[in-house]
Amino acid sequence: MESKRLETKVGVFVFIGLALLAVLLIQFSKGTSLFHGTYQLRLHAVNVGGLKPRAGVLLAGVQVGSVSDIMLAADGKSVTILLKIYKENKIYHDARFVIEQSGFLGDQYVSIIPTENQDRLLVNGDEVACQEPFNLQEVARSASGFIQRIDETAKKLDAAVSDLHRYVLNEQTLTNLSIALVNMRTFTERAMNTVGDIDSLIATNGSRVGFAVSNVVIFSQQLTQLVSSAHILLATNGVAISAAVSNIESSTEILKKLMDDVQSGKGLAGSILQNEQLAANVQNIAYNLSVTTSNLNRSGLWGILWAHKPPATNATAVTSPHNSTR
Repeated sequence: MESKRLETKVGVFVFIGLALLAVLLIQFSKGTSLFHGTYQLRLHAVNVGGLKPRAGVLLAGVQVGSVSDIMLAADGKSVTILLKIYKENKIYHDARFVIEQSGFLGDQYVSIIPTENQDRLLVNGDEVACQEPFNLQEVARSASGFIQRIDETAKKLDAAVSDLHRYVLNEQTLTNLSIALVNMRTFTERAMNTVGDIDSLIATNGSRVGFAVSNVVIFSQQLTQLVSSAHILLATNGVAISAAVSNIESSTEILKKLMDDVQSGKGLAGSILQNEQLAANVQNIAYNLSVTTSNLNRSGLWGILWAHKPPATNATAVTSPHNSTR
């Protein structure tokens, strides 16, 4: 009997110890406590990262619940996270839900960040949105691509520097550059000497330069006066100038008409130009006039009118055909 009682006591003691151990495990684990009432929230996220069931839910760093389950949404594009929140913790609808991580390699949890706390309180079964967690692998991939682009850029820069040394900074180019710099220095020195000569010329001939400038000013003033006078003359004699221009135009038209008549053989001049016989007679008349004027210039008018004729000789009379007939 005593051995049976001892076994019963030991069994009861072990059972009580196991029960206490289970209670302690539940109490100090990430799950909810048996002594807290809870309400459920449905959290929607695109990606949960490494979040696992029984992960903690922290509000301002204080645990207010735990993750009870994680499942794919009906659309297959997002994830639904079921949260169990202790009833004594009031969460407003304007709070932000973010999946964060403890440390650099720690476990992930759901962080609740309160804002204004002016919206309604969340109740059992409400659905809220959650920001996706920081994805270290995605950042690493992006950094890898960025580093690859930097490496490609560095290679291109290295090739550009090599081409620069090969085609621009070679010995021939540097020699030409040195010669150009020497020539530039020589030109600068000559330019400085020229400027000095100009300064000395201006300094020694300042009065003459001033006189010349004053003459230029006077000339410009006179030219301005002349232009003003011309404007006044045009303004006061505009009608006469217009009449003169119109007369010139009329005369030009008349001359053009006369030339057209001459070319077509009309009038005296046209007849002379078109009739060859009349033109020859006019040429003979002009020739005779030329001879007459030459004689007038040589002998005078009285010498031509009273020119002495030589007397006829006897021999001439004898040999004359009229005398022979007699």
